[in-house]
Amino acid sequence: MCQAQEEYGGCDQPQRRPRVSCAQKCMKCKEASPVLVIRVGDAFCKACFREYFVHKFRAMLGKNRAIYPGEKVLLALSGGPASSSMLRQVQEGLSRETAKKLRFIPGIIYVDEGAVCGQSLAEREETLLQMETILQASGFPYHLAHLEEVFDLPSSILQRAPHSPAGPENSYKEAVEGFIRQQRREEGGGPSLPERRIQEKLAELSMREAPGTEGLAAPGARLLGAVRTEQLVRLFGSVKTLTAKEELLQTLRNHLILHTARAQGYSKVMMGDSCTRLAVKLLTNLSLGRGASLAVDTGFSDDRHGDVVVVRPMREYSAKEIAFYNHLFGVPTVFAPALDTKALEKASIHRVIERFLFGLQAEFPSTVSTVYRTGEKLSTAPGDADPATGAAEPQRCLLCLCALDTNVEDGSALQAILVSEQLSQQRLPAVSPAGRGCCPGAEEQRGCCMNTTAPGADARADFLPLLCYGCRLTIKDTTCLESLPLYVRSEAERRKCRYGEGGWAGAMSPRSCGLHHCLSPGRAGTQTLHGSQPRRRQTRR
Repeated sequence: MCQAQEEYGGCDQPQRRPRVSCAQKCMKCKEASPVLVIRVGDAFCKACFREYFVHKFRAMLGKNRAIYPGEKVLLALSGGPASSSMLRQVQEGLSRETAKKLRFIPGIIYVDEGAVCGQSLAEREETLLQMETILQASGFPYHLAHLEEVFDLPSSILQRAPHSPAGPENSYKEAVEGFIRQQRREEGGGPSLPERRIQEKLAELSMREAPGTEGLAAPGARLLGAVRTEQLVRLFGSVKTLTAKEELLQTLRNHLILHTARAQGYSKVMMGDSCTRLAVKLLTNLSLGRGASLAVDTGFSDDRHGDVVVVRPMREYSAKEIAFYNHLFGVPTVFAPALDTKALEKASIHRVIERFLFGLQAEFPSTVSTVYRTGEKLSTAPGDADPATGAAEPQRCLLCLCALDTNVEDGSALQAILVSEQLSQQRLPAVSPAGRGCCPGAEEQRGCCMNTTAPGADARADFLPLLCYGCRLTIKDTTCLESLPLYVRSEAERRKCRYGEGGWAGAMSPRSCGLHHCLSPGRAGTQTLHGSQPRRRQTRR
């Protein structure tokens, strides 16, 4: 038993974290008094913290060399702390006073999700008014989109477009050197030619009205919007779990942002995912069976769509750093309720993982950074078609466009899960003394023991082979597939017709679905596994 007065100290309280004393100085300039502590021992004054924050953003873009001079980049703004801080970094990087200016042409998109988050029409209009004030103050062209617009998207959104180089024909280094040489040729101290083109392009785009803002007051537009809102509410009402709703919302949001980027000529999309958010996303995706796509879901660059590349320049910042920066330098943010607002602690896998990770972070401050650094080591295998080597384009998921991870070898964990699921759903008829079914009408294929297929099971069976394992879980929690947007169902039919009868049979084969050893009906009282001998079911006399 533990004694309180033992020599080893007994049950003393754990030591508290050291606090910053008044005599401590900034760790960088060694002169000013610190105003915040990022980590234990990392105290910064206000000026040094701002320099540190800005340098980290520039270093992330410069190290990856993903954005060429003069390229159009779409900033996905949600109004939250991370995306608002990202917008401020881009604003300061394009200002005239900046020593090393950013050289791309920015645009902003905001997606209104109030219809599925329980907001009334008045609350949605108030949120849009606050967001539009921030967007207009930025001076960049902006696009206001509503989640209801996904019902009008074309089916080409679910097709990977051919990848085209983002910049000119030469390399990134040559493009930057050419930009610098052009700057040195300019005389009189005026802006260089590429800079003038960027400024003229921004001025031209800023004069245009934001798409989707005109005509909203017309009766026809309001009527159509009400119909689309009802369809969206019906779609999310058919999803049984909060986890599946959050996954479906993220998928539809990404489709809408991708469509806007392609329609407006943007080749890059900037997301405001922070280090803390990516750590939660990494563990959540592992729990949801999306381990095969972790590298593109959490990495700096995501090129699954081909012509539009998603980049995450805020992935080195923790949520604490972003919150301090927004507070110290007055970055405006807008709060909008999400799907999990006021939800229970264990309402979804996302909430459970977030609570677990934040609880560890409170006791062990390096938890989030450790998870993030582990995910940073992941890399994706080349998935594009290579004519030189004869490699064909891999089949991709219908919803998330990641490479399908369901074509697995025998004996894998995924195959075991799918076989167990198939076995648990199989209903075998009880054998009557006369050799007939358990209910009247069984001989006419009308009884309950003969008709064991649930309503809509055939449509779901045709739909699931087109999805990765993670998206299959989302669709399995959707009770009515007819409520899905038309572009999703149209693309599913197109792929089915593209395979043809023979190819589609191959795509629907047990091996491609991970069910090489799935249960198949045999004689009455017999269970048959593919590749095994029939096994007589044990009956009790």
